[in-house]
Amino acid sequence: MVAVRPEEPPDHEGVRDVLEGAFGVDSPEAGLVDALRAAGDHVPELCLVAVDGKQVVGHVFFSRARIASGEAILALAPMAVRPDRQRRGIGSQLVAEGLERAAATEYPLVVLLGHPEYYPRFGFEPAGGFGVDAPWEVPPEAWMVRPLPAYRPDVRGLVTYPPAFDAAV
Repeated sequence: MVAVRPEEPPDHEGVRDVLEGAFGVDSPEAGLVDALRAAGDHVPELCLVAVDGKQVVGHVFFSRARIASGEAILALAPMAVRPDRQRRGIGSQLVAEGLERAAATEYPLVVLLGHPEYYPRFGFEPAGGFGVDAPWEVPPEAWMVRPLPAYRPDVRGLVTYPPAFDAAV
């Protein structure tokens, strides 16, 4: 049985293994997570691991971003599950739990660049309809937002991610 809980420092090596397994050893995701943690740009209570016994089998990471209207918002990236544990609901469990916890915060919305077939089931919608602009050239259907209870329509404009993302894109 898989349990979901906030990540702790002893989990970091297992998180790296999950990210490298899911995205590849040469992909930037593991370094991105390390850099965001080091800079304090993550939201620790929202960075979750899925564990089976003592083994980390999945991970979801939330960091702080800014939007042109001045508010701090959340960015979901990355989310990963060990390749041998994919397609068993672990990723869905991580995203759902992370969003449930995010809903209890004062952040107005979550942004992500992700698969348009996957994330709408969690309430993500194309960001263009909210006036939320990506900082990079991205397919509009993959740039999404999920309003949280603190959302207001005046939360709009260009999103600025923490500097660590610059090396990852």
